[in-house]
Amino acid sequence: MTATIAIDTPASAVARFRPPVPAPRRTAMGLFAFLKAARQNPITTWMEDHFTAPVVAGDGAMGRITVVSDPALIRYLLVENVGNYRKDDLQRRVLAPGLGNGLLSAEGDAWKLQRRTLAPIFSARTVQGFSDAMNASGAKLARRLARRDGTRVDVALEMTRVTLDVLERTIFTQGLPGDPDALGRAITRFLEAVGPIDPLDVFGVPDFVPRLGRLRARPAGRYFAEVVEALIARRKAQVAAGGAPQDLMTLLLAAQDPETGKGLTDLEVQANIITFIAAGHETTANALTWALYCLAKDDAARERLEAEVDAAGEGDFALDTLPFAKAVMEEAMRLFPPVPFLSRQAIRDDRLGRIKVPRGSMVLVAPYVLHRHRTLWDDPDAFVPERFLGANRDAIPRFAYLPFGAGPRVCIGQSFSVQEAVIVLAHVVRAVRFRMPDDHPPMTPLHRVTLRPEHGLRMDATRRGQTPLSAARPRPSARAGG
Repeated sequence: MTATIAIDTPASAVARFRPPVPAPRRTAMGLFAFLKAARQNPITTWMEDHFTAPVVAGDGAMGRITVVSDPALIRYLLVENVGNYRKDDLQRRVLAPGLGNGLLSAEGDAWKLQRRTLAPIFSARTVQGFSDAMNASGAKLARRLARRDGTRVDVALEMTRVTLDVLERTIFTQGLPGDPDALGRAITRFLEAVGPIDPLDVFGVPDFVPRLGRLRARPAGRYFAEVVEALIARRKAQVAAGGAPQDLMTLLLAAQDPETGKGLTDLEVQANIITFIAAGHETTANALTWALYCLAKDDAARERLEAEVDAAGEGDFALDTLPFAKAVMEEAMRLFPPVPFLSRQAIRDDRLGRIKVPRGSMVLVAPYVLHRHRTLWDDPDAFVPERFLGANRDAIPRFAYLPFGAGPRVCIGQSFSVQEAVIVLAHVVRAVRFRMPDDHPPMTPLHRVTLRPEHGLRMDATRRGQTPLSAARPRPSARAGG
């Protein structure tokens, strides 16, 4: 099935922007070449066949691997036969030491209990209640950018700062200890350290053998733990005294499994807060960075978004009044998915179509490949936000677009992330127009758990609109309701 798009003007009259990315390989690599490329940047290892065939299976350095890009088979894998697949050992060895046994790493009954317990916290009503905090963070960023009129801005850094500010206003509304930028740098160091694929993990060497990446990640992991432990202790004292704000941290501490009435342990609360900080902030910051890059290179899309933002008037933004802004974010996450691949390990022998999946082998669903698959998308490498509007959006097969995964393990914070990204994007567009400097290094996507621009993003800012330069709004408390 093809996800068709409609463009208001004839295709010949509109040159759509095609962000340059590593070209798929035409010939197979040897073992050592593969390991080197996978360690440097895994997205450079994809072959032409992966972007044209529904299923590609073969034996390599990591054993038998089956890559699935057929929406019906992805549905079978992630929903219909989900009980036969678990997170693979490689993912758990890489992420669990730093993130703990939270939703991202837990398996089996421990994961089910956490998922049931946390689901109400991320309900549509609760997430909508955080829009005030997101708007406050976006307005603060807009004022900061407006003051940078005529200067070069580190856009990637600013997106990191604003998403951390959102987390501070929604998870721990009474502030972070120390410098929030230090937390951002620690997150970047952690993901940079654990992101490269270690040959010792590929070959299943026991965990007691030291890995260089994990050794480098330990200081950041300890920093996360110390910060969160202090925050939890302080919040539990406030809850006991009856004066705690109703933000995500308080909700986590009070959450109970609807089936058993059991709450989360302190270690589970800690692991999930670290996961929300490290994974949630990083993915949204990257998505915003990629969106602003694409807009700076596509005048038609930028002008349409500016018109939508200007028509919304002054004051706060609401997600449901910004359909094109949402389409821009969705298209940016199609081209540069926050998590480039999902991996599962077969518990029992299975079949995916005509392909045998042996017990213990790995199955990959790679959004980076899936979102650019030649049989699923028209002009798959072009930035075309219109494909996420109206009937065009409805024509996209459910399991052809997976920026947040799918099935029971779909990202629990996806509605939070989308609302945050759209609101922040609108504030940025209201405040400034960015131009990509001619001497900017290549915007190569680098796979380090998430997908980030290898050389960051620095652009020249020109102030637009009437964004106030001072008179900061009072800091709102996060609300857990509509």
